[in-house]
Amino acid sequence: MRAPLFASTFFLASLTALAADVPTPAEAPPAAPKKEEPPVRPPTLANVAYGSHERQVLDFWRAESPTPTPLVFYIHGGGWVNGDKARGAPVDRYLAAGISVVAINYRFVTQAIVAGVQPPVQWPLHDAARALQLVRSKAAEWNLDAARIGATGGSAGACSSLWLAFHADLADPRSADPIARQSTRLWCAAVTGAQTTLDPAQMQEWTPNSRYGGHAFGFMPDPRNTKTRDTQFAQFLAARERLLPWIAEYSPFAHVSADDPPVHLSYAAPPALGQEQKDPTHTANFGVKLQERLREVGVACELVYPGAPDVRHAQVHDYLIAKLKERR
Repeated sequence: MRAPLFASTFFLASLTALAADVPTPAEAPPAAPKKEEPPVRPPTLANVAYGSHERQVLDFWRAESPTPTPLVFYIHGGGWVNGDKARGAPVDRYLAAGISVVAINYRFVTQAIVAGVQPPVQWPLHDAARALQLVRSKAAEWNLDAARIGATGGSAGACSSLWLAFHADLADPRSADPIARQSTRLWCAAVTGAQTTLDPAQMQEWTPNSRYGGHAFGFMPDPRNTKTRDTQFAQFLAARERLLPWIAEYSPFAHVSADDPPVHLSYAAPPALGQEQKDPTHTANFGVKLQERLREVGVACELVYPGAPDVRHAQVHDYLIAKLKERR
């Protein structure tokens, strides 16, 4: 098992040194969230704060059980620039299976750009980790099995889920903060339309018309207009060498190792490696390359797309229910 990750002075200095070349942020409010389907029922607890920002809140649905329950940890999508916890997770399916649910909000990349945070992607990713730690700190109170937590989400929420799944434990056992002492490791993850890497060179190699990811590192000319999110991939790619320390820290693919939990990847269309895609941001090419990497280190990865072979769980919720309730 990997040791907990601690931020060394050298690592922080390396990241800080990159800041001078990142585009200057514009002062702007975040984009309005997109409309999605609401959940079936109201949460047991709503807007539980895990930080001081208005978006650092989560909802909790408690499954009725005399014994501690597994938990689905839902991270909404929206490119890290919009979306909301109140929509997306099939709560009733999990509750009926005796699995509790948490859905989180998090600070957007656009808000991080406005605040001058570098790289901006650290806000949504570190928020996901902090929310997970808060949930674990509530395990006894909320009747949760603290080990059996599976992350899920779509698109950016999927990328965040995989980052949690593969990253070394962010727990700091020496912290004075009891929440920070909690583990960030997962039992499993099951996601849809995941970006499995934030390395622009990998993205372009796998899918030549890739356009996603620059905003995560500050390449977004106007955070007031989310349509500018994917307009600067060429600049992002040109800056890759100096961004490598950040890419290594915030790209899920870079953290894969043999002790990672099993994952399930679902995509809407078949892969075509090396070919332009109709939707390069959510292409199954991401899934094919991650599955290859996970197989190299012996981590189970179920890849689902139309016509995929060896599919055992056609739906994300089927996989999560099976994995969270299986014996190990």
